[in-house]
Amino acid sequence: MKNIIQIAGIIDKEEAELLIKSGVNYLGFPLRLPVNKEDLPEDYAAEIISGFPKNVNSLLITYLNNAEEIKTFASKLGVNIVQLHGQIELSELQKLKFFCPELKVIKSLIVRTDNIKSLENEIELYSEFVDYFITDSFDPKTGAAGATGKTHNWEISKLLAEFSPKPVIAAGGLNAENVYDAIKFIKPFGVDSHTGVEDENGKKSAEKIKSFVSEAKKAFNEINV
Repeated sequence: MKNIIQIAGIIDKEEAELLIKSGVNYLGFPLRLPVNKEDLPEDYAAEIISGFPKNVNSLLITYLNNAEEIKTFASKLGVNIVQLHGQIELSELQKLKFFCPELKVIKSLIVRTDNIKSLENEIELYSEFVDYFITDSFDPKTGAAGATGKTHNWEISKLLAEFSPKPVIAAGGLNAENVYDAIKFIKPFGVDSHTGVEDENGKKSAEKIKSFVSEAKKAFNEINV
């Protein structure tokens, strides 16, 4: 599916329903994280996912790096996509794709300040065994690689999107105010937001989500002309 609009960090069933009604087609559940606290228990996430309509894609966002653990956890949750952050050995990705060929894999590309060459090397290394890449921001203060609320140099994401043989999703500090410009500049396959569509209490804002989806669809329509 082209023009992915992905929102991560669902906290409950009501929030998931809000996202689906707003036109979000990829819903991400960050679980088993080394830095940030999980948004909800694993069993509750599985319960929510089990009620999704067929046109909605659920994904596990995790730092797990063992193929067997990823396979088992994805099966438990009932997801058809996994988004892998952190380091993972190529051999583990090979195992994952061999044992779960139907499972789509998104691999993160964490943008720092001057690491474009190493990110290009990652793309060359992993491309054969992933379905998408996603750019995201690193926060040097917390050590978090994702859900930082921070933007990065979009020029890097643009170059990576042009370089990669696999589709690239743009993430990192995206919100309703900047997603249109990000899509127009980077021309990604999709976009992702987490904290950028939340209110001051850490809950998804219906107004921000509606605006984010509207601006993203407007930009995608324009670049696809």
